[in-house]
Amino acid sequence: MYDHLGLQVKNLDAGVRFYEAVLAPLGLELDSRYDGGAGLGPKGAPALWLYENAKAHGGTHVAFQARDRAAVDAFHAAGLASGGRDNGPPGLRVDYAPNYYAAFLIDPDGNNVEAVCMA
Repeated sequence: MYDHLGLQVKNLDAGVRFYEAVLAPLGLELDSRYDGGAGLGPKGAPALWLYENAKAHGGTHVAFQARDRAAVDAFHAAGLASGGRDNGPPGLRVDYAPNYYAAFLIDPDGNNVEAVCMA
């Protein structure tokens, strides 16, 4: 349904560092960078755009697909090491679905960021 998504961040450098770290285990990378913004996603097809805005206040929820549970675990560990806060450790969320394995982080700007694997 969606082609791309944009998030406002207070500090672009900090946002890029965080998202590069958490998206690497999911096979995604920094693809584009310019003054005031950056695009991350598959090489040649950025789908998450970060826009610098000193008044950004977070509150958005974004969930990324992971290929397996190990990628969800690595996403969570990388996020904690890169300035994110735990918002739900890796594990099954059987109240969502019997095979819903996910981890949640709060990014440096207050957004709820998730990695999920349905295997």
